[in-house]
Amino acid sequence: MLTRLRHRGPDGAGQLEAERLVMGMVRLSIIDLEGGQQPLYNEDRSVGLVANGEIYNFVELREELEQRGHRFATGSDCEVIAHLYEEHGDACVDHLRGMFAFALWDDAKQRVLLARDRMGEKPLYLYETDGALVFASELRGLLASGCVPFELDPTAVNDYFHYSYTPDPGCPVRGVRKLPAGHVLVVEPRPWRLNQRCYWDLESVEPISGDPATTIRARLDDIGRLIIRADVPVGVALSGGVDSSLIAALAARHYEGELQAFSVGYQGQHDCDERAAAKELADHLGIRFHSVEIDEQQMLDDFPKLVEARDDPIADISGQGYYAVCRAAREAGVLVLLQGHGGDELFWGYPWSVRAVADTLRKRHLLERRWLGRLAYARSVSAAQVGGWRAWLRCLGGLKHAPQELRRDLESPPGQMIFYDITPDFDRVMRETPSLYADEFAAELNGRRPHDLFTFPEPWPRADIGTTRLLIDIYLRENGIAQGDRLSMANSVELRLPLVDHRLVEAAIGLRLFEPDHRLPAKTRLRDAADGLLPGWVLNRPKRGFSPPTHDWVNALVARYGGWLVDGYLVETNVLRPEVARRLVQEGIQSFEIMPLVFKALVLETWCRLMTGSLQTARGLVAVP
Repeated sequence: MLTRLRHRGPDGAGQLEAERLVMGMVRLSIIDLEGGQQPLYNEDRSVGLVANGEIYNFVELREELEQRGHRFATGSDCEVIAHLYEEHGDACVDHLRGMFAFALWDDAKQRVLLARDRMGEKPLYLYETDGALVFASELRGLLASGCVPFELDPTAVNDYFHYSYTPDPGCPVRGVRKLPAGHVLVVEPRPWRLNQRCYWDLESVEPISGDPATTIRARLDDIGRLIIRADVPVGVALSGGVDSSLIAALAARHYEGELQAFSVGYQGQHDCDERAAAKELADHLGIRFHSVEIDEQQMLDDFPKLVEARDDPIADISGQGYYAVCRAAREAGVLVLLQGHGGDELFWGYPWSVRAVADTLRKRHLLERRWLGRLAYARSVSAAQVGGWRAWLRCLGGLKHAPQELRRDLESPPGQMIFYDITPDFDRVMRETPSLYADEFAAELNGRRPHDLFTFPEPWPRADIGTTRLLIDIYLRENGIAQGDRLSMANSVELRLPLVDHRLVEAAIGLRLFEPDHRLPAKTRLRDAADGLLPGWVLNRPKRGFSPPTHDWVNALVARYGGWLVDGYLVETNVLRPEVARRLVQEGIQSFEIMPLVFKALVLETWCRLMTGSLQTARGLVAVP
């Protein structure tokens, strides 16, 4: 298991053995390079710990613990967890600020405490069988135990085709799950007992009054000071957008070493290339700049390697850019990379999410006022909410779709919010589901719907707060955060995400509870907080997605690898109907799709072959577990 995780920790390994437990870790040395080897212990070694991640406030915690008489054996940030456990027991997690997944053995009580950070930045996979629990940071490590049979879970696969990934804490392998973010799990072997509880959730945040810009700026300055702590060089993944530019400015303000920036572009694709804008800011901040360029041939050659590196099947074509940036950072000797994930999800950066709030409020109005509520459907939408002026004209300013939307809201369950079902990709899979899967596979869905993830018992959460939670729990965690973690760790680089710091999240939600902000221009509160940190020519720059030439790349991938899908694992194991696999390859990408269905199928096919070891080579690339 440790061998399969070596990319996450090439600098060392350690194990702890007890009567009913064996656990271990591989280490990427970031803090206390020589002395921070794991397992880590308390003073009398009655508490043993293996941990993945960074505790950003470890300096402050260590000072408090030393004042209480605790003695530290290392300079590791994670050692504070063992001593906090002595003081606070399972509530030790309440004092941690950072990203982490850890396993702690209490020898006196003969129990294991497993924990995952509040935002789910670090993964923890679980498989329970016959009075035993196997856990690992990646699915590949779990499968290497020999205890987990590889069999696809129909519900998870159906979710994957609708979302382009399997939302956390689900997993495409039957019987495997992730420990949910913000949860702890206590395992007691005698008698065998598991107790899981939530220690933090977004909707328990208290309202905050005061000036939003001042409040958010204070949180940004705080995390900007903490997150650059490292005994190795630190860099930033920089695009031309506000989020990564803000992270670069914060890091440049607090980091005492030579900060380096890495930006990616695509050969011959100037519309997708933000390197010029990124370099302009790097020069403004005095940051050393590295330019990374990807061409189509490299993308094709790297495809199987990238699918394996993600560990979970994630159909996101932009992952090639994240992977290339992390690889360039490692080659430059930069082992800590800061990235701007989270700003769009926290501060209304996606127009469709604002539309989801409005549509959810409209549905609530319909359910409460019936015939009077129907009048709300005869309203127009903005061009931004439907994806631009062309789409706005095609739908007649939103009026064209009003009858369909009214029917959708009348026929859907009362507790179902409006969320991913307004995206064209989700809609296409919904329409094709009856013919997509083989009969036996489809029968195992047992009426489970991908809408269940955004369906809640009455009373509903507040629409803007509920939508924010869904954006974080479904999209950010399993697409942005998970992909960032796996692709950085595949290159033995630690990725840190300042904008998902839980104190910043609490501030954004607390302010929203006091005064809603979804009707303001996109990311108003974040931009206001960044005023003075960033020049106006950055703050006023239009948003551009971190997107490669999707259509060209998907067509090229289908041309090279499409044959795998026609007679591959998904067809042989009766997941996809053979005629559907052939049709997807033949028709390729559809003009309205954001992430094409054929691309999702090809990623899942490749992932299954890699996980089962049936893909021995791919155009000269060895990529097998």
